[in-house]
Amino acid sequence: MELGLNGKVALVLGSTSGLGRASAEALAAEGAHVVVVGRRADLVEQLAGSLPSAHGVVADLTEEGAPARIVAEAREAAGEVDVLVLNGGGPPPGTADDFTADHAQAAVDLLLKQHVALVGEVLPGMRSRGWGRVLAVGSSGVQQPIPTLTASNVGRAALAAYLKTLAGAVAADGVTVNMVLPGRIATDRLASLDQAAADRTGRSVEDTQAASQAAIPVGRYGDPAEYGAVVAFLASTRAAYVTGEQLRVDGGLVGGY
Repeated sequence: MELGLNGKVALVLGSTSGLGRASAEALAAEGAHVVVVGRRADLVEQLAGSLPSAHGVVADLTEEGAPARIVAEAREAAGEVDVLVLNGGGPPPGTADDFTADHAQAAVDLLLKQHVALVGEVLPGMRSRGWGRVLAVGSSGVQQPIPTLTASNVGRAALAAYLKTLAGAVAADGVTVNMVLPGRIATDRLASLDQAAADRTGRSVEDTQAASQAAIPVGRYGDPAEYGAVVAFLASTRAAYVTGEQLRVDGGLVGGY
């Protein structure tokens, strides 16, 4: 299937590892020029150099003014941004009974504030050109809160509310806005969560992983490339009539409709 991404400029946040990297690789494979963003210069340069057409931007999204600088560098290197993939590190684990107002503020700053600023930098251009894609790496916790990831549940749900509202406001301008919700995908982030769960329960990591995979209907963790393929489709011309959605990539983990 031709996805119509050849020559499109895709800005992918947090793209040096995990789901961000999988998204960047999938978009690059479809012919997009990918702007790789990460905090470590060596990893940014390594990934950008491995892709068919890419440019690297070294930046920490949590720093003040980072969204404007990232987009400015992307424009200078590659032109106007056609596809924006929002992604960032997850907050530390924690349960709701230990959640504080300070934790809530940190979650909003990390998972909402800077991403809204990024959208604000690229959205006017997308609307004026009549074409754009805004995608966010979410979590299954948006639809089914994860008891040990309260900060992530709160911050990502806030981002989901903003994106759903935005989707209706810009749909007539040819801009789609969607969120892709991973379940348990085999990334370093999941490995760290499995280790934390093992430490908390006193079980081995192997037993923890086995129990976790047994709860997934397909019986295994997802491959990051399976996630990236969904991102590439939603970024494509083929998905022009899909907007305001939260698409799960979770092997059937979430039980709700």
